[in-house]
Amino acid sequence: MRQSRRMSLVEAAANVVIGYGIAVATQVVVFPFFGIRITLADDLTIGLVFAVVSILRSYALRRLFEVCRR
Repeated sequence: MRQSRRMSLVEAAANVVIGYGIAVATQVVVFPFFGIRITLADDLTIGLVFAVVSILRSYALRRLFEVCRR
């Protein structure tokens, strides 16, 4: 069954939203161990940048594999 472009984007976004929460929580816990002290707002912003990149990456890979499947 073929996945539409829209559903590829929805799947990629859902994956990244969940990953965003995990990444920010991980940053809050791990950064202090490395002496990195930043605000929660900075953690959220850093996470957001990586989330956008991840959505684009996931979507592009999903579409590439869809083309290869045909």
